[in-house]
Amino acid sequence: MKFYYLLLVLCVMNLGCAQSKGKPITEFSQNDIDSGILVDVRTPEEYAGGHLDNAVNMNLFDVDFVKNMDAIAKNRAVYVYCKKGGRSAKAAHILDSLGFKKVIDLEGGYDAFIANKRN
Repeated sequence: MKFYYLLLVLCVMNLGCAQSKGKPITEFSQNDIDSGILVDVRTPEEYAGGHLDNAVNMNLFDVDFVKNMDAIAKNRAVYVYCKKGGRSAKAAHILDSLGFKKVIDLEGGYDAFIANKRN
């Protein structure tokens, strides 16, 4: 069964529409999520090492990723980020293909956010 979920996720990633928008994570503020949700798609270990305030951890590599996203209303804005930007871009495409109306990929990831905070 896990194999089929993984296969579904891979198919969705390949067939996903390019409707998501990107925004540099350095321009993100907590005010952006007033009507949305902030999703960290990194592993639980990475999340435990530090994350943005109010972020919900939904590991992209979890076989239940798509199922877990069903808990979020499709008309809500969804901001996704990861460590550097690769996984969040994949997650954004998956969410687009699942019918989410507003998906924002926070480009640069958590590493860029931390680097900007130091400056």
